[in-house]
Amino acid sequence: MAGPTGDELVEVLAALANPLRLRIVAQLVTGRDYVSRLARVIGISRPLLHMHLRRLEAAGIVAGTLELSAEGKAVKYFEVTDFALHLTGATVAEAAKTLTRTDPARGPAPEEQP
Repeated sequence: MAGPTGDELVEVLAALANPLRLRIVAQLVTGRDYVSRLARVIGISRPLLHMHLRRLEAAGIVAGTLELSAEGKAVKYFEVTDFALHLTGATVAEAAKTLTRTDPARGPAPEEQP
């Protein structure tokens, strides 16, 4: 099985390179949870939690599903995906060969643009 592309590896590592996101993942490993409760457990605001969850979801680390509560209210639950990351020098070198962006936050470097 092929390892992650360079861009995928950068996305996953960047998503995990934040103490709050690590705490969110650690909490969700114990079981899926909804945003309001998760925000209380982690000790952050819901808007800040949403920002971090979007980053984790974009990297494929967590997945969210919208469900209706018994009261008919929409509730979004998040859970950790079945992701695995095994890093070695060789996997990093292979991933680096496929990089399309030098800095994903800023887009392609001027010399990379068409």
